[in-house]
Amino acid sequence: MKMLFKIVVGAVIATGLLLGSTASAYEEGDWLVRVGVGNVDPKSSNGDVVSVDSGTALVFNGTYFFSPNVGLEILAATPFSHDIKAVDGGSKIGETKHLPPTFSLNYHFDTAGAFKPYVGGGLNYTLFFDEEIAGDSSLSLDGSFGLAAQLGADIDISDTMFVNAAVRWIDINTDAKVDGSLVEEVEIDPIVFSLTLGWKF
Repeated sequence: MKMLFKIVVGAVIATGLLLGSTASAYEEGDWLVRVGVGNVDPKSSNGDVVSVDSGTALVFNGTYFFSPNVGLEILAATPFSHDIKAVDGGSKIGETKHLPPTFSLNYHFDTAGAFKPYVGGGLNYTLFFDEEIAGDSSLSLDGSFGLAAQLGADIDISDTMFVNAAVRWIDINTDAKVDGSLVEEVEIDPIVFSLTLGWKF
């Protein structure tokens, strides 16, 4: 599933590079709204004791343009669900959900076609909840503030509708505690792939 998702995102970006049709540029005051699917893929070996698996969920975001090139994006999502596994043996020992609201300032490059690439950076806050662990113990994962960076592209379907593919890196570190005692700091630091349908207003 993860590999298929990456292939689809890559194919959408590659298709956009081949498009040469002209389309309307972004302007100050424009709004973009996107809805689609996202996959959070934590780095491998993200913990010495426990590790966090990938998760997929519905994502949505909005961008407001302060100028034709600069926009502020707010990323939100329905909860991502992740399995938590023991590094020793790889067996599932629990699960958690998280929400990853992210604010990014994006620079959109001037192009003459339907393919509109951009880069951005900003801040993320990750909230973990509904943590569960096997047995009678309790698991908690602290919230995380961190930096975020992204590379993406809008590919116009019409003057007001487009497809978006984006890749983000998010700095997510959390203290994993069992029965209130610290087990370890888990460096999740995921790559987030998203494929969405968008509208310009």
